[in-house]
Amino acid sequence: MYNLARQLLFKLSPETSHDLSLDLIGAGGRLGLNGLLSKAPARLPVTVMGLAFPNPVGLAAGLDKNGAAIDGFAQLGFGFVEIGTVTPRPQPGNPKPRIFRLPHAEAIINRMGFNNLGVDNLVNRVKAASYKGILGINIGKNFDTPVERAVDDYLICLDKVYAHASYVTVNVSSPNTPGLRSLQFGDSLKQLLEALSVRQQALTLQHGRRVPLAIKIAPDMTDEETALVAVALIETGMDAVIATNTTLSRQGVEGLPHADEAGGLSGAPVREKSTNTVRVLAGELAGRLPIIAAGGITEGRHAAEKIAAGASLVQIYSGFIYKGPALIRESVDAIAAMPRG
Repeated sequence: MYNLARQLLFKLSPETSHDLSLDLIGAGGRLGLNGLLSKAPARLPVTVMGLAFPNPVGLAAGLDKNGAAIDGFAQLGFGFVEIGTVTPRPQPGNPKPRIFRLPHAEAIINRMGFNNLGVDNLVNRVKAASYKGILGINIGKNFDTPVERAVDDYLICLDKVYAHASYVTVNVSSPNTPGLRSLQFGDSLKQLLEALSVRQQALTLQHGRRVPLAIKIAPDMTDEETALVAVALIETGMDAVIATNTTLSRQGVEGLPHADEAGGLSGAPVREKSTNTVRVLAGELAGRLPIIAAGGITEGRHAAEKIAAGASLVQIYSGFIYKGPALIRESVDAIAAMPRG
């Protein structure tokens, strides 16, 4: 069924297809129909960040930036759902066209630019949703906020989403907001993480519960830079790291239509870079905080590879677009089949 739907959707422009799919998934969620689209994955419970996940396969941020289809995605069998990236103020994002399919490589290039309706709208959507499972909320900065004041935007968002999130992801790795990736390095990263940690402690007292913080990083750092990020995460008491966002590399798509478009590349070509980042992080972190792996999972075995590399959870995005809900079950099954111990 999904293959037929994909053929029809791929006849539309990528952004039109994305918006229509989101509307359909949202409508199916409201009607309780999405569970009919695919056989539910087996339960494979895992506890990460102190949270109990029914299975370790989640939806990555980016597909549902405004929380418009939370119930719909949850009914497809995801063990957790992450929405956003959301910014303090609404913003339109970059000019269209800004999403490009590379089907021969099972890849997507996007330069959306954190288009979203703002954090207040997202919070209202979360309040209206019926979903009671694990919900991640991914936060970022507005494009016109100077990098040296980026921490203000993250704190505004953290304050507003804290009561409604199971965990909060801090996105410092999108390539489509000027200067954002500079926050992954050196003093900029440490100052941001320290400010977030202090605010997290205050919010824990205010709300009577500790909401974990995860930091989402890029796959384009050297192993040495990744190792330095790991040290900063440990020193500032972060709860998890998500590896990875999209890549600026065009390795694996050279010569394909749209390969030279600006933006972040996701899908199959980023798989090895992302998995290497997971592996480096796992070596440096040595189990002191968990890794959530994202990037290039287009088959169930790829999810198992991420777990074998050191991840505790995985997320899918582009693979979901190309393979549909069946990829969720396939990924859970592949992880369940891994040898234990």
